[in-house]
Amino acid sequence: MSQKESILSDRLEQEFNVRFGHQPEFIVSAPGRVNLIGEHTDYNDGYVFPVAIDKYLNIAASKRSDRQVHLHALDMDEECIFSLDTPDDAETPAWSTYLKGVAHLLQEQVLQEVGHTLKGMSAVITGDVPIGAGLSSSAALEVASSLAFLGVCGLEIDGTGQRAENEFVGVNCGIMDPTISLLGKTDHALFLDCRSLEYKQVPLNLVDMLLVICNTNVKRELASSEYNKRRAECE
Repeated sequence: MSQKESILSDRLEQEFNVRFGHQPEFIVSAPGRVNLIGEHTDYNDGYVFPVAIDKYLNIAASKRSDRQVHLHALDMDEECIFSLDTPDDAETPAWSTYLKGVAHLLQEQVLQEVGHTLKGMSAVITGDVPIGAGLSSSAALEVASSLAFLGVCGLEIDGTGQRAENEFVGVNCGIMDPTISLLGKTDHALFLDCRSLEYKQVPLNLVDMLLVICNTNVKRELASSEYNKRRAECE
């Protein structure tokens, strides 16, 4: 564990203890990404070549004895509470839509197949993936929340992140973003066939070079952009 990761872990544990009165059972993380080759090709069943970056979405979590989900977004200083049985009944912050979508899809389409029921969860969320910068902060949130929800059930992840964004947030996204957030490896890019879902970890031997990500200061929100229209034109 790096010094940065150790400091973050300590902070999350402290904040979780303040909010919920006990230590979290675990901490999960999911990185943002940049794509080197293959724009708008993932939903056309093409090839993509993304890399994970050293910016993460982190969640400290523990299971609850009820069907409630209690969330605290540390960076926004916002709280959210909803029931797994009636998630739409509560007025909650916009960011919670991603977690509601993940919870719904896990409950309705994943856990039923293996005979499990989703458990309530207490969680503290923080991260340094810039929002609206094209670095897939939403995919990182979806993957991390999937890991957290499944973690309290003792299970592993599937393609829930993509479906959550498609159905609940309104972005008809492809498979690339959640896949690289889940499978990203240090000093490697991921060559992904979006039709067969076969992939290969490709070493990035940059030697004396650096991969630089520049901030253009241009914000984007896929749910309100031309992204869905462009995909519809391709289909």
